[in-house]
Amino acid sequence: MTLRIGTRASALALAQAEWVAARLPEEASLVTLRTSGDDGRGPADKSRWVDTIERALLAGEVDLAVHSAKDVPGELADGTAIVAVPSREDPVDLLIGDVSRPGARVGTASLRRRAQLLAWREDLDVVELRGNVDTRLRKWREGAVDALVLARAGVSRLGISVDGAPLEAPVFVPAAGQGALAVQARVDDAHAVAAARLISDPLSLACLTVERVAVRVLEASCHTPVGIHADGRAVRGFVGRPDGSAWVLDEVDGLDGERLARRMLAAGARELLA
Repeated sequence: MTLRIGTRASALALAQAEWVAARLPEEASLVTLRTSGDDGRGPADKSRWVDTIERALLAGEVDLAVHSAKDVPGELADGTAIVAVPSREDPVDLLIGDVSRPGARVGTASLRRRAQLLAWREDLDVVELRGNVDTRLRKWREGAVDALVLARAGVSRLGISVDGAPLEAPVFVPAAGQGALAVQARVDDAHAVAAARLISDPLSLACLTVERVAVRVLEASCHTPVGIHADGRAVRGFVGRPDGSAWVLDEVDGLDGERLARRMLAAGARELLA
């Protein structure tokens, strides 16, 4: 039996799906699908990046779906679950370029990155820079910005060689799921679930689950500057204003995303998210 893997058709999505397909215990083929997000329509939340893939999964047109975990909404389609998370790539953000001068222009389309950059250095001029990884790198090389921020995991999976400095100040907490792949299946498809679980890493799955719990408790969306990251030893969280003028930063030991989120809400995150 050939397992059919549903995926978006972007270069990164295909690289990720091919990586999963190569590691499954049996033959697998890719089924590329356009989501509402790819067509520039649909609801203004994460569901637009998975909607058609989930429909194909429920209709039995694909057996598994592979997503960038950070793009998966908090609520999955009924009857489906994240059944596997392979070993996670380094989730850190990279700063590519030169920000040594005051007022340096930094490109990103992420509200989280904008908030964290301005919390780190209020003098930066953070400008919107959209497009795939190649497009953003080209715009930077052409001088549209002095620097840009990219996830190390995406650059690595695409096999792109680029010099970048990890953003390691405490405020730079990665997005929930950054660096992780989420393999989704119908819960009643025992064959596909069993195959996917053979390539799952228990710690990566546990950490992603914790991060998603924290996001749900915070009631965060893709329009709120939120970072949540678990590494197995602790869970860190960041919630801030897009202009970097205020933020809440916290950490709890262990794998307790709910406790972290409730502490952050009590410390003022609720007002920032509002």
